[in-house]
Amino acid sequence: MSPYVLMCISGAFAIFSSTMAKSPVLPLYASYLGVGPLGIGIIASVSPIAGITCSALAGVFADRYGGKRMLTVASVIFFTAPLLYLLAVNVVLLSLVRFYHGLATAIMIPVSMALISSTYAAKKGEALGMFSSATLAGRFIAPIAGGAVVGYLASTPRLGFNTVYLICSVSGLITLVLISQLPKDNIIKVQATRTDVVKALKELTTHRGILLTGGVEAAVLFSYGTFETFLPVYLINKGMNPYEIGAVLSAQIISLALTKPVMGKLSDKYGRSSQITVGILLCAIFIGLIIYANGIIAAMVLSIAFGLSISVVTSATSALIGDMSLKGQLSSSMGVFASIMDIGHTTGPLVSGIIAAYFGIGKVFIVSAAVLLIMFSTFITYRSRLSL
Repeated sequence: MSPYVLMCISGAFAIFSSTMAKSPVLPLYASYLGVGPLGIGIIASVSPIAGITCSALAGVFADRYGGKRMLTVASVIFFTAPLLYLLAVNVVLLSLVRFYHGLATAIMIPVSMALISSTYAAKKGEALGMFSSATLAGRFIAPIAGGAVVGYLASTPRLGFNTVYLICSVSGLITLVLISQLPKDNIIKVQATRTDVVKALKELTTHRGILLTGGVEAAVLFSYGTFETFLPVYLINKGMNPYEIGAVLSAQIISLALTKPVMGKLSDKYGRSSQITVGILLCAIFIGLIIYANGIIAAMVLSIAFGLSISVVTSATSALIGDMSLKGQLSSSMGVFASIMDIGHTTGPLVSGIIAAYFGIGKVFIVSAAVLLIMFSTFITYRSRLSL
């Protein structure tokens, strides 16, 4: 297999391992251990914090010490972290394990994107889109597999949870084996720079182009986090059953996975900036229309349309970061970008939860649309000044 194929397959197994460990298994496992709702919320919030705080630093280390080394570190975490869940017996220990597990994704995604961008400079949009589709495949299969295992072994729940986390560990081991096959030369180039880590981070976190593009991704993930968290509750209140809601959410993931390579290819051919602009506007329109989803057909159409809009934006944003990155700072730039977008994904459900509590669930989709429109206006205003 080529290095690119190895990275796509390893990404699928890595995200499968990470997602299966948390959805829907982690809340069930925590409840089994006697953890209450507040504790479960704390545990769930820890993993994104790892991404916010560590992705940028992981990118800097990858530029200094080599991408393959950092991917190996991530793979070791994917392999060992699931086994630690079996030893965790309270909120504190589960939170520590989740943070440790979150480090793996915080390292894997930006470093992989940087390596792919540097290798396929002329068609990075398409290549990054295919890699994203591979990880989405793992993300899609994981909850189904985890739920099936726990459900099948419901009479002996401890065995069910043990089995899930052993499967996650094996998936992490496969990731480690695949990453070990990556070449040291050509694809993986160890940077010789001795740039101070703090100086590099300061330079990147004040780069206006990276901040603006990261802000776009954060706004999109703010709306996506709101969508995936509150759409099920909203549709239940509209009289839909869980099976229909599952189909609505799955349709969106499938639309994302199938279209990302195509959208990435379009950004390679016609430019990133215009595609991002159109995509943000479409995201705002379709999430705002969710309040009119009163039946399965309308919900399905809007879910797919919103997924396609996300695909339009995100297939171009990551490639644009690759275009703007300075020599020797590609992984660092991707790391900063990942940290910013994780902020959006984390704050979306939190802010929307407050909005829902005081103004009703339907208002969260209006607020998400407003956030996207603000980012749309900001991107339109500043893209020409930054030559994006």
